Amino acid sequence: MRASRLLSILLLLQARGRLTAQQLADELAVSVRTVYRDVEALGAAGIPLYGEPGHDGGYRLVDGYRTRLTGLTGGEAEALFLAGLPGPAADLGLGAVLATAQLKLMAALPEPLRDRAEELRRRFHLDTSGWYAEAEPTPHLAAVVEAVWTQRRIRMRYRRWAEPQEVTRTVSPYGLVCKAGRWYLVAGEPESIRTYRVSQILRVQLLPGPCERPDGFDLAAHWASYLGDFDARRHRGQARVLLAPGVLERLPDLVEPAVVRAARASVGTPYPDGRVPVTIPIESVGHAAGMLLRLGTDVEVLAPAELRATIASTVAALAATYADPATYADPGGGAGRA
Repeated sequence: MRASRLLSILLLLQARGRLTAQQLADELAVSVRTVYRDVEALGAAGIPLYGEPGHDGGYRLVDGYRTRLTGLTGGEAEALFLAGLPGPAADLGLGAVLATAQLKLMAALPEPLRDRAEELRRRFHLDTSGWYAEAEPTPHLAAVVEAVWTQRRIRMRYRRWAEPQEVTRTVSPYGLVCKAGRWYLVAGEPESIRTYRVSQILRVQLLPGPCERPDGFDLAAHWASYLGDFDARRHRGQARVLLAPGVLERLPDLVEPAVVRAARASVGTPYPDGRVPVTIPIESVGHAAGMLLRLGTDVEVLAPAELRATIASTVAALAATYADPATYADPGGGAGRA
């Protein structure tokens, strides 16, 4: 375990140039004291690294030093082959590059690892697209990719849900995220960072001159924060409901993850008939009614009263629609209302 950590420190310093003890500790999930001991061990082993004191200090390798300890383990080689997602790579214009890189990696592997990598390709396939949704057309993705790579501002015509639906925005592109087969642009405006769905970009123009990314901006960390904030923004209310026995276990197949997590965390004392009370987040009464109606008689709304009344009136309207057994001649040849 320690040998692996020592190698990780060496490779991190080689890749990034300078890192503080705290940064190394965060990367390796160990204490700063452990990093100090590991750095001493590397120095004692003859690795030419040194520490720079002060606020901007840290550990560095002597200029020009490169380790040759970069061989891949079996697990690392397998992970690299699984990480090569052809769909997103092709969207970014890197499909051929990915294929070439995988060929080079395959050729460089020793024969046992090469055989295992081939077996991995035959047994596992990663599909990032979502169910029940067709691939979105993204005619302007190439231009956005170029803007991200070259760090150039863009002016775009964008279609959104709110009025006015079409707006013109000038933004600084910080990065692209592919989630469930859909591309999102993370871009900076004068006083904020916003997220745009690339399929909703109607026109795009690259502007002259570079744009500056905020110091320390981390795309993955920003996206994780954005997803958490997104759920908090749209779930503006709560509903108290009763779930029939066994529904809690099937809930992941019926509703979104945020609702499942909230339900599991709020389970109350079961009723005599086995139903369990839970509290779930809701966007609006209308949205919640549609979601809960899918569960049929497996759910009963206790509160708010407006949501209970909306579901009751919807069910009554449905009952009235199907209550009359009278039939008529359906143009398609079947039976229907007279």
